[in-house]
Order: sequence, then structure tokens, then C-alpha cells
Amino acid sequence: MLSRRALALAVAAALLTAGCGGSDSSTPKPPPGVSKKDFAAELAAASTATAADFPAVGGRTLEQIANTVQAGNQVGFASSVFTPGDNRVAFGVLDKGNAFVYGKSAVYIARDPSDKALGPYPAPADTLLTKPAFRSQNAAVESSPIAQIYAAKVPFRRPGDWAVLVVTKQPQGLTGAAARVRVSARSKVPSVGDRAPKVSTDTVASAAGNLGAIDTRRPFARELHTTNFKDVLGRKPVAVLFATPQLCQSRVCGPVVDIELQMKQQYGDRMAFIHQEVYRDNQVSKGLRAPLQAFHLQTEPWLFTIGRDGRIAARLEGSFGVKEFQQAIQAALR
Repeated sequence: MLSRRALALAVAAALLTAGCGGSDSSTPKPPPGVSKKDFAAELAAASTATAADFPAVGGRTLEQIANTVQAGNQVGFASSVFTPGDNRVAFGVLDKGNAFVYGKSAVYIARDPSDKALGPYPAPADTLLTKPAFRSQNAAVESSPIAQIYAAKVPFRRPGDWAVLVVTKQPQGLTGAAARVRVSARSKVPSVGDRAPKVSTDTVASAAGNLGAIDTRRPFARELHTTNFKDVLGRKPVAVLFATPQLCQSRVCGPVVDIELQMKQQYGDRMAFIHQEVYRDNQVSKGLRAPLQAFHLQTEPWLFTIGRDGRIAARLEGSFGVKEFQQAIQAALR
């Protein structure tokens, strides 16, 4: 089983290897031995997964379902806060050679592998690539081995440890990756429907014009640091993104901040867009900044979109792509 940190390190290696270059193509560089045409088809298929694409549980145990697929893949989770009810389970899949796996994917769960399985819960993949104009030096680019992130809506019925089986359709058939997650009885992190904490976020004004003190993105995203969260909360829809492009363990903070810039151009003044850095003085050793403490966050990145009523409309943890970001915005604009 691949831990969340192991996946983070794999993603970091992929993005660091990619650097800040890349062409204007919308399709990432295919893995060795795979044609561009076939890879484009894999990426397109991965984004359209439905429950009908996978075997029904039919009263079988999770172990019995696992025995029908080829073993060998590893799954690493990009989300970590799970409580009873519907949860967004985000993840990446790697093969035996630590290459990222793409294809239609779904999640099956059970309290124990010997228990009857629940699912399949489809996990459509979402692209991490923005348009070239919005890419930073911290960005995901076409030459990066990681192109998409999977996410499924999974209904954990009660707290405790849960067995998870991720099944992916590949040319050679169905492949599987087994893992376990811990579901906590409760979390202090505000959830959908909760009122967002009224907290000040860093701005160009509060930093006396020193953008380097409040933004580790390169180049700086000045337009994401002009609004104080407490000044717009309850007055207009707002998207607040907690991320640190240079200090993020997984290196997915850079891509999600780039996505926020792209969303700001698309939605304009319909919503306030805010990026909040994570660590005091941009030093990990100094701990978390006050806004993260107010939201009870211990990981990054996190995105919250809040409606005009001041209540959280959507919440995304870890890696997420263009489509999920857009869906979160639309939830707050309703």
C-alpha cells in the first residue's frame, strides 16, 4: 500500500522532473511505449467513469471482488479527512514501476475485506493542467508524468478503519489496488453547510506591498491577494484557497493556485478569489498562519467556496483539478 506521503513524494518528483517548461498542447506527454493517440484516449476515458462501467458487487465480499482483478497497482490518497457520511476520496494510482496509471476507475469499500462490499463508486479523473497563460514556475505541465487526479464520492457509514479497493480499467483488463483509510467520528474542519470562520487573510495592503511575504508562487499572483476574506464573507460569494506553492509537500499547491487564477479570469467579479499562504513568514518551522488555525487545518492545500450567506458551499482537500474547482465555484454561486 502506498501512503499519502509516498504519493506526495511521487507527485513531487514528477512535477520537479517536469520543470516549468512544456508546450501548448492540451495532452500531457505519454508514458514510454504509449502513443499520443492511445494516451489521449486513456485520459479521455478516465474522466468519464460511471458505476455502470464496473462490476456490480452482487453480494460479494471485498476480497472476492479483489480476486477478480489483476493485482499490482498502488494507490495513494490525496485527501485525509474522512467522517461518517459522503466523503470526497481523492487519489492517484501507480503501477509496479511507479508510473501513473490512467483509465476509468472506481472505488469499492468494506469494513473488512471479508465483509460484503459496497460500491462501485465512480472516480472520474480531473486534469491538473491550466491554460499556458496561467502556469507558474510551480505548475503542472504537459511533460509531467502526472496529468490527472481521481476523486470519488464515498459514503462511509460509521467511524473506524475501512478497507478500500480501487479498480481501474486498462487495456489488459481490470487492475486493482488495495488500501485502508481511517474514518474519524468527527472533524473540526468546517464542512459544507457550516458558517465559515470570519478571519482576516493576508493582503497586499496588510503586507505593506511586500508580496514575497504573503505569496510563494512565482511569479506572484497579486490579484489573489487584494481582498481580505473577512471583508467579503457574507456579502458576496468567495473562494479561499489555502496553499503554499513553494513549500507544499506534494507540489500540487502550485497547480491549484494556477487553476484559481484561471477561474478568476473566467468568473470575474461574480466571486472574490483569495489565496492564503500556509506558514508564518513562509517558514515551516514557525507553524501555521492564523487563518489556517481558524479553519482547523493541518494539511494543504484546501479550497473552500462560500455563498453569499456566509455558509460553505463546497470543500476540497488535497489535489483537485479544473473541473472540481469549477463545480465548487458553481455551488457557491447558486
